[in-house]
Amino acid sequence: MSSAETTPARVDEPDPVQPTREDEIAAAGSELIGGPLGRRALPTASWWTPVRVVALVAIGMFALGLVQKAPCYDGAWFFGASSQYTHACYSDIPHLYQGRGFADHLVPYFDKLPNDLSGGMGYLEYPVLTGVFMEVASWLTPHSGSIQHQEQWYWFVNAGMLMVCAAVIAVCVARTHRRRPWDGLLVALAPAFALTATINWDLFAVALTAAAMLMWSRGRALAFGILLGLATAAKLYPALLLGPLLLLCWRAGKWRAFFQAAAGAVVAWLVVNLPVMIAHDATGFHIREGWAKFYTFSKERGVDFGSFWLIWAQNSGNPPSIDFVNTAASVLVVLCFLGIGALTFTAPRRPRFAQLAFLMVAAFVLTNKVYSPQYVLWLVPLAVLARPKWRDFLIWQACEVGYFLGIWLYLAYTTSGDAHKGLPTHGYQWAIVLHLAGTLYLCAVVVRDILMPERDVVRRSGDDDPSGGVLDGAEDAFVLGAAAHPPRHAAQFDGPQVDWGKPAQLPLEGRSL
Repeated sequence: MSSAETTPARVDEPDPVQPTREDEIAAAGSELIGGPLGRRALPTASWWTPVRVVALVAIGMFALGLVQKAPCYDGAWFFGASSQYTHACYSDIPHLYQGRGFADHLVPYFDKLPNDLSGGMGYLEYPVLTGVFMEVASWLTPHSGSIQHQEQWYWFVNAGMLMVCAAVIAVCVARTHRRRPWDGLLVALAPAFALTATINWDLFAVALTAAAMLMWSRGRALAFGILLGLATAAKLYPALLLGPLLLLCWRAGKWRAFFQAAAGAVVAWLVVNLPVMIAHDATGFHIREGWAKFYTFSKERGVDFGSFWLIWAQNSGNPPSIDFVNTAASVLVVLCFLGIGALTFTAPRRPRFAQLAFLMVAAFVLTNKVYSPQYVLWLVPLAVLARPKWRDFLIWQACEVGYFLGIWLYLAYTTSGDAHKGLPTHGYQWAIVLHLAGTLYLCAVVVRDILMPERDVVRRSGDDDPSGGVLDGAEDAFVLGAAAHPPRHAAQFDGPQVDWGKPAQLPLEGRSL
């Protein structure tokens, strides 16, 4: 299969975007490896293509994240209540090996968990495809030796599988925007990405979602839907991407592609879930309790770490009830979605798919009643595709790293008894505010790019919507407000002229994945 990175371009094909020429932070950072690419530099065929470099950097950063977990691997997971928090190396993976029955060969969703091991959970509280991922890792784990030895192996096996997911994510992001492969370095070098990669199993769903985004950018609606359905079977948030897709296909009149994607997602989700969901006994067919545990646990879960709801609860003499928070959070996220819909139909130019996808998932994260530190993984690939600007991305990442440290220091404080090692409650609340402010900042910048397309770095380089697939360069079919009556004369702008709606065509031999 030919490579788009090494295939010679036609004379009329636009050159790939060089980040060191358009981004001052990238240019400054490139001094570490010899400086920006000069204008007289000649392109040469090399094994070191951008995608391969991005993949290797992602693996290297993931390995550094594993090193950061070394104090826990050597003992903090097993000895001392607070040492895994003071070292900021906590992970769910080794704790759930025995706590969710994998050490005893129990089958997820079918076998009930002992209360003394699961803390009364009853069944595995993860979606089906994530449960399959956990079970496969258990099969590859030696079930011999001490339980500590087995848990170390289980974490290590999972880390190897998740490393593959990290490389897939970085490669998919690098290939989604054909002319911007170096944007994948934002994913590969994201500090919060490396720090949170092995806390839980979220990377699996993120990898499937990134692959789905790549398929949509190539115009493969059905493949996108199938991968998105599988991602939703691993984690619930990928289903949110159907929302922006509906809005954009509505504005562009691309209903066939949307229905293909939606049908593929529903069928793929059902294929994975139905064998586990439906049980049959003497009373007839019914929903299996083990399968439903993820959904009942999500509903019954109280206000938890990382949310503004927790700040409210901790500073109120009458904290909100679970039912109130569930209802209020649902109302808030629906209002956010309606606002994103209004933005979609009234923007002067149809928003890019990645922009709306990021805003949708960010709205869910900001209004949800819990924000675990690994949830940043959901946003990283979408943020890179929505706003591939180093300054804004690093500002947001700094806020997320601050929250990552804040939650572990807070847990160290609460588990260290009278020693009070770590961050007190009010300090942790400021860490939550930092996370919320960083995410809101990036959302504001993306909204500004939608309202002022000339500020969008992707469109300023001459593209329309490189992750949009059939939406790239499509004419509008339905708009509202001022967008339906554009002014005859555009405002003066000193930046490069953008011919939106005329995407660059790759040579036929360079259209491989």
